Amino acid sequence: MENKKATTSQRLALAIRSGAVLLLAMMALGISISAPVHPRVFAAQASTVPASPIPVRYTDVRESAKITFQQDSTQTDEKYYLETMGTGVGWIDYDQDGLMDLFFVQSAATDIYKPPRPLRCALYHNNGDGTFTDVTEKAGVGGEGHYGQGVAVGDFDNDGYPDLYVTGYGRAILYHNNGNGTFTDVTAKAGVADEGGWSTSAGWFDYDRDGWLDLVVTNYIDWTPKNNMWCGERRPGYRSYCHPGNYKGQRIKLYHNNHDGTFTDVSDASGVGKPEAKGMGVVLADFNNDGWPDIAIANDSWPNFLFINKHNGTFEDVSLVSGIAASEDGRYEAGMGIDAADVDGDGWQDIYITHLDFELNRLYHNNQDGTFTDDTFGSRIGNKAVLLSGVAMKFLDYDNDGWNDILQLNGAMLDNVSLYRNEVSYKEPLLMFRNLGKGQFDKVSESLGPDFVRPIVGRGLATADYDNDGDIDIVTNNRGDYPSLLRNDGGNSNHWLTVLLIGTKSNRDGIGASLKLTSEGFMHVEQAKGGGSYMSASDPRIHFGLGKRTKIESLEITWPSGQVDRLTNPSIDQIIAVKEGVGIIPRPFPKIPSPK
Repeated sequence: MENKKATTSQRLALAIRSGAVLLLAMMALGISISAPVHPRVFAAQASTVPASPIPVRYTDVRESAKITFQQDSTQTDEKYYLETMGTGVGWIDYDQDGLMDLFFVQSAATDIYKPPRPLRCALYHNNGDGTFTDVTEKAGVGGEGHYGQGVAVGDFDNDGYPDLYVTGYGRAILYHNNGNGTFTDVTAKAGVADEGGWSTSAGWFDYDRDGWLDLVVTNYIDWTPKNNMWCGERRPGYRSYCHPGNYKGQRIKLYHNNHDGTFTDVSDASGVGKPEAKGMGVVLADFNNDGWPDIAIANDSWPNFLFINKHNGTFEDVSLVSGIAASEDGRYEAGMGIDAADVDGDGWQDIYITHLDFELNRLYHNNQDGTFTDDTFGSRIGNKAVLLSGVAMKFLDYDNDGWNDILQLNGAMLDNVSLYRNEVSYKEPLLMFRNLGKGQFDKVSESLGPDFVRPIVGRGLATADYDNDGDIDIVTNNRGDYPSLLRNDGGNSNHWLTVLLIGTKSNRDGIGASLKLTSEGFMHVEQAKGGGSYMSASDPRIHFGLGKRTKIESLEITWPSGQVDRLTNPSIDQIIAVKEGVGIIPRPFPKIPSPK
C-alpha cells in the first residue's frame, strides 16, 4: 500500500526520473503516447488471428443465493493499518458432494473498535439449487476474536476432506475437516500458529514431493497499535494509512508436513525465511519445468521473491536475477495480488502482479531460461489500469476459448482518497483483460455487464464453477460491504473440460501435477498450483476451455510422484475425476439448474 500524503502533481514530478513512469505522467496529463512493443510479442501477434468473442455477462446473484455475510472494516479515525487490508474468501467442497462451498474470512474487534455484535468468519454450504446455507456454527469455523486475513484450502492429512488454514493478525488457525460437516481447531498440535506474525496469504504445496502437503505463509510488517503513526495532512478528515516503508518487514514461513498431523518450521533451513519480507500474495508453481514446485511472492513496496526448488529441501533465492523483483525500470512497487499461468501457449508459467494506482500491473513473461521479461507493454496491457488500485487477480478462461485471461479486483486503500487525488475513486470496478491469443490482451470489462463493472472496494477474490455448468464464476469479499457472487452467463457457449485430481502416491489434491491437453492440433498445458490471488483460495479443479473444438485427442497428467496417466479421447463438456494410476472414476458433480 502507498502513502497518501503526496498530491498527484508531486507524485508525477517525482516519477519523471524513470522513463516508463514518465509515460504514465504523460497519460495522466492527456498527452498521446505510443506503447513500445517487444519484437517477440510483435512476431507472435502477426501470426495469431484472435478468435471471435462470444457474448458473456456476469450477474451478481449474491442476494438470491441467500448470502448475507458482511465484511467489517473495523474502521476508526485512528487509521489502524489493519483496517484497510480487507479479508479474503475461499471456495471449498468441504463435504465432498461435488459442489463448491464458500468460506468468507472476517475481522475482529480491536482495542478501539467494538462492533455491535461479535464478528466471525462464515461458511456457506452450496445447496445445489442456486442458494447457500450458513453452516458456520455447526462447522465450528467462526473464529470469533481472531482478526482474520486470508484463507488457504488443502487436504493436509490425505483423508479426502479439504482443511482450512486461516491467516490473521497475531496468529493463524488450522481447522481440520472431520468429514462430518464439522471442523476441529488443531493449530496448537500442528505447530502452525505463526504466533506474533501478521500472516496475510498462504498456500499449500508438496515442495519435497513426499506425498503430503506443506504450507507457505506470507507475513507482512511489524505494525502494532502502539507504533501506529500519523500519516497524511494534519487537517480534519485527511489522516491516511502510512506507507509500509515506515515499518520493518517480517519473514516468510515454510512448514514441513511430518505426516502425523504436525508440522516442522523449516523457514530458515530451507532459505525461504531468511530475507526480510512484506508479503501480500503467493503462488506456488513449477516455473522452470523441472517437476518441482517453486515459490513466487508479491511484496508490498519491496522486492518480489522467486525461490527455486533445489530438490533437497532448500530453495535458491533468484528474485533479482530472475527479473520479477522489480519493474522493468527497477522500481519496487506495491505488490499485492499474484497468479501464474501460461498466457502465450509455450508451456511455461508466466506471472502477473497487481499494484496500486499510478503504478502499473506487471505481466512477467517466462523466458524459459530462469529469467522473466516485464511484458506489460508488449502484451498490450500497458497503462490501461493506471488509475485503479489492483488488489487481487486470477488467471481464468472466462469465455472458454482456450486462452488464459486476466481478472483483476480493484479498490483504493484509503476511503478519503479523493481528497488527495481527484482522478481516483475509493470504489472501483473489476477489470478483465481478454487474451487474444499468444499473450496479447484487450480490455473487455465493459462488455461483461453492469454487475461486473459496479464499483466496489474489492479485497478478496476467488474463482470457481460453483454451478458446475462449465464456465468460471467469481466471488469477491468487499471491504466494509456485502460480497459479490458473479455468475458467468454465456461462457459455456464454447466447449470445455474440467478435471478433479485425486492423488494416491502423490498428495490427495494432486497439487504440483502438470496436465497437457491436446485437441485438434491445439496443445494446452496447465498446472495444479497452490495459492494465487490475494488472501484467497479458488476452485482446485483444473479447467480447460476448448473454443469450438469438439474433440480431445489426449489428456496427459504427470503427477508429483512421477506417475504419468494418459487419457485418450475423453468426452468434452463435462467434469471428470481422475485418480492417480487408475484414470477416470465415477464422481457426481451436480449441475445447478439455470434460472428461468
